[in-house]
Amino acid sequence: MSEYYPRIADKLLETSLSSSGAVLIEGPKWCGKTWTAAHQAKSKLYMQDPDDRESNIQAANIKPSLLLGGETPRLIDEWQVAPILWDSVRHEVDKRGNVGQFILTGSATPLLNQQISHTGTGRISRIKMRPMSLFESKESTGEISLQSLFESTDFTESINGLEIEDIAKVIVRGGWPASIHSSSDIGFKRAQDYVDSVIQFDVSEIDGVEKDPQKMLSLLRSYSRNISTEANQSVLIKDIEGGEENTLSRSSIRSYLNALQRLFVVEDLEAWNPSIRSSTPLRTSPKRHFVDPSIATATLGINHERLLKDFNTFGYLFESLCIRDLRVYAESIGGKVYHYRDKNGLECDAVIVLRDGRWGAVEIKLGANEFDKAASNLIKFSEVIDTVKMNKPSFLMILTGSKIGYKREDGVLVVPIGSLKD
Repeated sequence: MSEYYPRIADKLLETSLSSSGAVLIEGPKWCGKTWTAAHQAKSKLYMQDPDDRESNIQAANIKPSLLLGGETPRLIDEWQVAPILWDSVRHEVDKRGNVGQFILTGSATPLLNQQISHTGTGRISRIKMRPMSLFESKESTGEISLQSLFESTDFTESINGLEIEDIAKVIVRGGWPASIHSSSDIGFKRAQDYVDSVIQFDVSEIDGVEKDPQKMLSLLRSYSRNISTEANQSVLIKDIEGGEENTLSRSSIRSYLNALQRLFVVEDLEAWNPSIRSSTPLRTSPKRHFVDPSIATATLGINHERLLKDFNTFGYLFESLCIRDLRVYAESIGGKVYHYRDKNGLECDAVIVLRDGRWGAVEIKLGANEFDKAASNLIKFSEVIDTVKMNKPSFLMILTGSKIGYKREDGVLVVPIGSLKD
């Protein structure tokens, strides 16, 4: 990609460099971490450069401080190739006593072992990057700001140009920076290559434990079929196809999922546990999601044309696309995204909670035919929350694939995903 598209993480990185000695940018391979870090770094060390990889690892094992010299902030790309660098950076930050010394990037979380003796708390801040949101890829107009919804009761109507066909294409293509300018077919192929690389190499390299590629593919397919649902491990095991040779035990499922989590491939959505007016028990199961919905379509072999013929699957994948973007936008304003479900069956697709306790509720609907039901559900959901102990919701939102954003007579906001930004 020759042109650098500004990322929401740019400002987060700038702020973190001003307050911490080092910053770790972590996230899946190919999401743009290195490009973003290099944009602000003054010197660079690429640990996986084939020309220098072995000598860099030797230097790290003998005298890691040799790799830390250079103009600051210094980028150390894929630091986990030599985990000892973590403690070396932490020690160097303490010794120098200055902020903005290092930027570390990592596409895998190494195991805490004898090579990492300290978490880095107080010295190394963390930023999580994901594939590009629609606003970052310039496919959302950004007329509606998530932050403004928390700060003001005013609402600006909007209109965007995303058609349903366009949404199908961006789901299949994904938010991978290298594919933003590619055709849908090329983006689909690249997403499939990404999945193949994860299956064939990455999941075994992450912890040195060999994993059966066919079983991993079966697990990913099951995950993809259950995307945006609360499918537990029993459901995943039962759903895995291919006969006895591809079955996975619970312990194997845990091991395989742990590898996928450490590679930032899967990113489940946690359940929200608010104070509610009744004694109805809350469900705590997470919803299944990948870090990008294109992983699901690539795994299942669904291109955008097939997706347009299966609106049931389209709806689940659209929800996953929206969760990806909401996470990017929410984290940029100090928030986190959850889902809600109680034992009476009352659900909310997404709840955005800020650090100061403000929150907003979101129902995700691809088309307008479900707006009335979604609005009624949001209002009912807001009424079960105990607002004596918690804040009232800052907003109730239907996040949709339609083109027009407006405020309904009942106060519920209709916000197109093609108009939203942080």
